[in-house]
Amino acid sequence: MWSRVEKWLGLVRSLIIYWRPGRQRGLRGLYRPFVGVGDLAFDVGAHLGDRTAAFRRLGARVVALEPQPAVRRCLVLLVGRGRDVSVRAEAVGRAVGTARLALSHRTPTVSSLSEAWRRNPIFRGVRWDDSVTVPVTTLDALIEEYGLPRFCKIDVEGYEAEVLAGLSHRIPALSVEFLAGALDIAEACVRRLEALGGYEFNVVRGEERRFMSERWLAADEMVAWLRGGGGSVPSGDVYARLTETSNHG
Repeated sequence: MWSRVEKWLGLVRSLIIYWRPGRQRGLRGLYRPFVGVGDLAFDVGAHLGDRTAAFRRLGARVVALEPQPAVRRCLVLLVGRGRDVSVRAEAVGRAVGTARLALSHRTPTVSSLSEAWRRNPIFRGVRWDDSVTVPVTTLDALIEEYGLPRFCKIDVEGYEAEVLAGLSHRIPALSVEFLAGALDIAEACVRRLEALGGYEFNVVRGEERRFMSERWLAADEMVAWLRGGGGSVPSGDVYARLTETSNHG
């Protein structure tokens, strides 16, 4: 009984964070340079779909992936299904298969496939009280099915580098979450995108909706920032976009 209460309290907490009044307007402003009418967007780790909703309001078709069963049910209620939104139950990784997802009912935003990530000291007070086996697909498999997205948001609690390991295409723009104490994961993501070629980088702090740097950074500059402690930023997202030269090359 108590675990059921914790599950719903966790979902309510997420609703307050991600669906508070005015947030959608800010998200649309952030993503407008990347996503427009008729574009395709991937929302990997969609959670309750605030990004999915923003992409759709900008006119994009969205493939939203959320492997947590209870969260996914709420996601469908919030964003629906239809011609412009496909909600899928898979996690995303380096290879098609299955994996064990550790669930935290009290704080569903930190449910994760990464055991190492769960050992981060910042989660000292978090209890992962359940787990479930989930199907895993890859970005390449999704691209084969839906086409190349204009933008791909990746927020998968320490599994971001594994997601990019399953990508061999150059997506025009992406974002990957980072967390203090696990900046090596973000660095691995930057290096993976650098290997694909043609990307420049920027950072959004926490849940803010503006970029920290006035100019976009080369891969080595982004890695130097991460190795220097990431500006003491507790969490945020690294954004990557193809340079103008790459887009026309």
